[in-house]
Amino acid sequence: MTGISGLDDVLRGGFLRGHVYLVEGEPGAGKTTLGLQFLLDGARTGERCLYITLSETEAELRDGAASHHWTLGEEIKVCELLPPDSLLQDEHQQSLLYASDLELGETTKQIFEAVIRENPSRLVLDSLSEIRLLAQGSLRYRRQILTIKHFFAKLGTTVVLLDDLTAESTDKTVHSIAHGVLRLEQLAPAYGAERRRLRVVKYRGQRYRGGYHDFTIATGGIQVFPRLIAAEHRAPVRREPLSTGIESFDSLLGGGVDSGSSTVILGPAGSGKSLIAINFVTAALARGERAALFVFDEELGLLRERMRAMGIDLEAAERSGKLTIEQIDAAELTPGEFAHHVRRIVDESSVKTVVIDSLNGYQAAMPEQNSLVLHIHELLQYLNRRGAATFMTVAQHGLVGSMQTPVDVTYLADTVILLRFFEARGRVRRAVSVIKKRTGAHESTIREYRIGATGLCVGEPLETFQGVLSGVPTYAGDDKPLLQGRHD
Repeated sequence: MTGISGLDDVLRGGFLRGHVYLVEGEPGAGKTTLGLQFLLDGARTGERCLYITLSETEAELRDGAASHHWTLGEEIKVCELLPPDSLLQDEHQQSLLYASDLELGETTKQIFEAVIRENPSRLVLDSLSEIRLLAQGSLRYRRQILTIKHFFAKLGTTVVLLDDLTAESTDKTVHSIAHGVLRLEQLAPAYGAERRRLRVVKYRGQRYRGGYHDFTIATGGIQVFPRLIAAEHRAPVRREPLSTGIESFDSLLGGGVDSGSSTVILGPAGSGKSLIAINFVTAALARGERAALFVFDEELGLLRERMRAMGIDLEAAERSGKLTIEQIDAAELTPGEFAHHVRRIVDESSVKTVVIDSLNGYQAAMPEQNSLVLHIHELLQYLNRRGAATFMTVAQHGLVGSMQTPVDVTYLADTVILLRFFEARGRVRRAVSVIKKRTGAHESTIREYRIGATGLCVGEPLETFQGVLSGVPTYAGDDKPLLQGRHD
């Protein structure tokens, strides 16, 4: 085990005992933190642990541990191999080992002596860049690493070597020798917090979860969010139609949407996408189910006030424990962390209705649009297999006429609801239609809907209008199909 549950998941159980592993990454990537968590996990089970540092002082190492509220107890020994000019020797520093002007062989000897003296089950060596500098050559460096590996193999010690990637990128000396290689990366987007991710480069004789996995470093250490693979979560799901609570809307949807399905609500800004999504939430609450609402764009206080004015008390639902509402900051949250967060809430609270408002905000968290589609695909597949009905809103560019969608996920969704503005009798009105539903038949009509003080009202099919989706329709009838209000 590594002491990091998400990383153990990626590695299918953690580091195997008695082998040498390489953890590489640029300075600040999180190598030291990972090494300390690895030792702390061993200390919790009573194992003897040793941290050999060739660059940091023991005081710096303990200060770093204290920032995570960790205490390096008697089970974890820290051994320094530092240049003599960097420290003043006194009676309290008799155990210090120095490695400034020592030959490479002497430095290796000092490492071996410390290991024999402490006899650890787990060892972290930080860092290989100092040994590489002393070696002054690739061949000599490789020989020394092989010597270190064979020495530890005889003792049965599990070793984690840290490397800060100061060598040439083509130098794979340790890669070929280590039993497993883990690379940590830190990305700096144009705006927002840094993004961290890791990848298992190799792991001999062991299956692992490939690809990149997001991780964060906060007080308490590293938290890894394994890449979601929906195929690993297959389970039988009984799909049932879910009513919206509005009879005319149910008719448009062919009886409602099904549990264990996904719905995308498309429309321009201000067309009522969030309200329609929340209408599905209130219908779920009325059935006694739990729901979760993840808001990227709107401030939660304003959302609660808007809904309260329409007779929807979100705060009361939150207090009852039936509804979870969370504000998501796309600039601070990685996509992997978001997916992990959604999964945790759905699993722990048995949530059956999930709303993501909106995918435009989710897209802002993604470095590449193609990656967003893959993330959404896996998340939707997972939620569907958990029997949850998922609703996502997407704000299209434009107000009337031709519309553009910033990210096309309609082919992933089981149901697609399209909203439009159109002009009729001198007023701007709203139209809704269902353009796709995999799980059953639906109306092919276009209906007007109105947002009023009592919420959402859906009218009869606009059968006598043509060109509603163009924004400026023509009227070819003699009845009155439009919804009537106090201004009509």
